[in-house]
This record gives sequence, structure tokens and C-alpha cells, in this order.
Amino acid sequence: MLGYGWAGIFRRYLVESPYMWWPANLVQVSLFRALHDKEKRPKGGTSRLQYFFMIFVASFAYYIVPSYFFPSIAALSFVCWIWKDSITAQQIGGGIQGLGLGSFALDWSAAASFLGSPLATPAFAIVNMFAGFVLTVYILTPFFYWNNVYDAKKFPIFSSHTFDRDGQTYNISRILNEKEFDIDLVSYNSYSKLYLSTIFTFTYGLSFATLSASLTHVAIFHGGTIINLWKKTTTTAKEQLSDVHSRLMKKNYKEVPQWWFIAILVSMVGLALLTCEGFDGQLQLPWWGLLMACAVALIFTLPIGIIQATTNLQPGLNVITEMIIGYIYPGKPLANVAFKTYGYISMAQALYFLSDLKLGHYMKIPPRAMFIIQFSGTLVSSTAYFCTAWWLLESIDNICNPDLLPEGSPWTCPGDDVFYNASIIWGVIGPLRMFARLGVYPELNWFFLVGFLAPFPGWYLSRKYPNKKWLSLIHTPILLGATGNMPPARAVNYWVWAAVGLFFNAYIFRRYKTWWARHNYILSAALDAGVAFTAVILFFALQSKDIVGPNWWGLDSSDHCDLAACPTAPGIVSEGCPVL
Repeated sequence: MLGYGWAGIFRRYLVESPYMWWPANLVQVSLFRALHDKEKRPKGGTSRLQYFFMIFVASFAYYIVPSYFFPSIAALSFVCWIWKDSITAQQIGGGIQGLGLGSFALDWSAAASFLGSPLATPAFAIVNMFAGFVLTVYILTPFFYWNNVYDAKKFPIFSSHTFDRDGQTYNISRILNEKEFDIDLVSYNSYSKLYLSTIFTFTYGLSFATLSASLTHVAIFHGGTIINLWKKTTTTAKEQLSDVHSRLMKKNYKEVPQWWFIAILVSMVGLALLTCEGFDGQLQLPWWGLLMACAVALIFTLPIGIIQATTNLQPGLNVITEMIIGYIYPGKPLANVAFKTYGYISMAQALYFLSDLKLGHYMKIPPRAMFIIQFSGTLVSSTAYFCTAWWLLESIDNICNPDLLPEGSPWTCPGDDVFYNASIIWGVIGPLRMFARLGVYPELNWFFLVGFLAPFPGWYLSRKYPNKKWLSLIHTPILLGATGNMPPARAVNYWVWAAVGLFFNAYIFRRYKTWWARHNYILSAALDAGVAFTAVILFFALQSKDIVGPNWWGLDSSDHCDLAACPTAPGIVSEGCPVL
């Protein structure tokens, strides 16, 4: 609910501006038009509604294969099948626990689950994203891993877990004070510093760079527009910074008063203060920490929103929130995740609301009706989500513990696994003992400077050579933050996402523009709908009763590259791996 406050403050800049077009909304607009527009079927073809239902049925039927009968199809790593006994080959070719060279998937959810629909992402953003992925995964990571920087060979090349100096999973119970639920420094000093896999290390370093690059990029590329929007001193300026959608909305409907959003913001901050200070302080976050988290969300909603509104990609704010509270209030894991929730998650919710407001803008929904529906829908859905999560935790044995779950179980919780390990890194250990003088990775702080300076060359060249349009499409925050979703996203997800996205939004867009304009976004919506319906039906009909698919090689939800997770340093013992 905090997100409403930030959304209300910035809606003028992120919704009414014609430059903020929110690409993902075009999928929904196309779907609604297909469902509601009266359309005459072209001779020898199909209407958009018929096309939607054809793809929906096909997606619904096909997704039974990767979700139930053949989960291995979601990650096909051919290199591992050829070199079954080579750790190095599987590290290079493993699509789930390796670098994913040559890996692919035949599953729409593998393409869209972690990175969003590739069909809704502009081609220039996909190119920037994939270039950043190649830079990180195929240049930086191999160089640092095989040169054993930070003792990298003691650990898997790709893992979201945390490790001690002996290459074993970090035993958090050894350093945690169970009464106060904070760090026991005596036990920590007698145990080990905390280590990360090479890719996880670069994920954090590039997150630092993305943060500073986002501010610089928005300032130098969009600063003038923001200032003009802020001033809006004359009628001429208003007309120049509006489009037909804004003019129609203002002509036909009353705007939502700003005080509605402010009232929600103030009341939600008050409730959050009661939550953090109540429950005997179990959340560990004091009142000043909550207000600081709100300030972070307020500062970054606009620059991150501009990037998402123009590229369909959202640079993460999670790292900076974890770092701030980790420095100020170290050793408190629950305070860290609470600060992250009130800072980063509230900003992300604001961007969801702003995206919906833009959708209402496109569809000419009265703003006040939109506000009421959003508000009531949020109350209903958040209550449903909370009850569902509680029910799952109570009813599914060994949920989020892949080692104890049966083969083919969907309840592995990759995102929550990363969230948990982040609470160890930033909350228990803290950035001072990770990324400063007491830690293993102080050099990563140089990424802040790299990110701050990175947008300037592209900006300068785009101004110097205005005829070379591709120079203005170099988007540094997207390029640097490309691997921000790794983990839980894996290399195979990036490969299939980029392949599908470039095929439709570059090749099809250029060669068959009429088809693309008519069907591309409907195709995305239909594929999503088919996967969603199949997943729900399979869960209630089979998986909730522990009925999994037939026991065979393809039931394994991994890519059969078990050696990809093995360390390569001599003498390191890891379960299921040879000792070198």
C-alpha cells in the first residue's frame, strides 16, 4: 500500500508524459482490444480473438509436457550430455548451474518467468541486456574463476548459496545468537569469513554499478524532460509534453485529487511504524530505519520508473537498501529484510501501480474509477496472497528444501533462496565484513564509480554523431544490470529469452511488420494465459496430492549437469563431486 503514495507523487511524470510508454502494457492493450473490439475476420485469416484462443489452447496443452511429463525440456544442456565426466565442460555448458554455453529450452515459462515476456521488450533493450549477459558470464566470470580470484575454485562457479573458507555451505547457526537473533562476533571470528560464487560476486558488483549508472543515465538523457515536466509553467509547455491520450483523459474525466494518494501514504507510514515498533521489536527495524527506507523509495522511484517505462526492464534497488541498513544497523537480519521490503519492494509496487495507471490511460478508464479498483483489488489480493503463503507453508512438507523434496516437485523456491542468502550476506554478516576493510570483497566498491562514469561515453558519442541512431540506444543501466536476476535466473533463461525476443521484435518486426503489429502482443498474452491455467489445474488436480509425473530421465527438473556445481580446487570435499 505504500506504493500508492509514491505512485501518486510521480504519476504526472511517469503516466501523463508521452515519452513514458510502458511497453508491457501494449500486451494488455492488444488483449483487451482482441476481446472487446468488434472485428470482421479477414478473408482466409483469423480475427485477433480467434488467434488468441488458438494460441491459448496450444499453450495450455503444450505446457503439460514441461511442467509434468518432461521437466528436463526446460533446460537442455547438450555439452553435458557429451562430456559426462568433465567438471570443466559441465561448468561451461550447464544451463542451470553453469555458464550455459549451448544450452536452450523448449518452454515458454523458461523464457518469461524470470525476465518477463520477451515479446513485450523492445529489441534495443534485449540487445543491451544480452550484451551485458555475455560480458558478465562469458568474459568476466571465466577470467576471474580460472585465475582463482577470491579463492573462486573452492566454490561452484554459479550458486546463490554462501560458503566458508573450506568450500562448505556457510553454517549460519554457528554465528547466530538465538536469543537476540543477531550476530555472535566471538563465534564469527573463530569460524570463517563468508564467500560467494564468482557469478554471485559479480551480480553484487554490477548491482552497485547499475545503481549509480541509473542516476547518471536518467540525469543526462532525461534531465531536460524531467525539468520541463516539473515546471510546466505555460500552456504551450503543457501541450508539448502531452499527447492525444492525455488530452482526451483531461477533457472527459476528473483527475484523482493528489490528497487521496497523500492520505494513503501518511496512513500507511503510520501503520508501518506501529508494525515495526510493535510485536516486542521482533522485526528489529526502529522507527528511523523505516523513515530512511521510505526516503530511499522516494528518491529512486522516478529514475527507476523512467527506465522501466521506456525499456520494460527494471534495475533492482534491493542491493542499495540492503547495503544502507547493513552499514548502519549491522548484524540484524530481520531489520535488513524489513528495510528492503519498505524501501525496495514499496518502490517496485509503486511501479506496478504506475504501469496500471498508464494502462488505464491507454484504455480511457476514468482515473477515479481506476483508483478505487486498484485500491480495493490490492486489499483483496494481498489478503489472498498472505493466506495462500501461510497455507502452503503449513501444508507442503519440506517446502523450499530441494534436497528433501521428491523429484519433479515445483516447490523449490529459487527466489526465496536468494532472499534468504541475501539476509545472511547483508543482515547477519553485514557489508562491513563483506565489502569493506573487514571483508573479502572490498574491491567491488569500485563498481560504484564505474557505473557513475559509464553512461557518459555513450551520451557524448550520441550527441557528436546524431546520425548514428544506434548510439543513442546504448542503455548503460540495462547493460550493467543485465545479470541482476542471476540467480535465481539461470543462463538458459537468458539464452531462450533473447532468442525469442530478437526473433519476434527484430526479424519478424522488420520482415512482417503487419503481422507483428496485429499479433505479437496477443501471442504473448495467450502464451502467458495458457501456462497460468495449466499450472493452476495441475497443482490442484495432481501436485497438491503429491502425484508427480512418470519416473524417468526427463522427470528431473535439472539439466543433468550435476558436475557443474562442483568445486575445482584440490582437496575440497563436496557431496556428489570427485575430490581433485
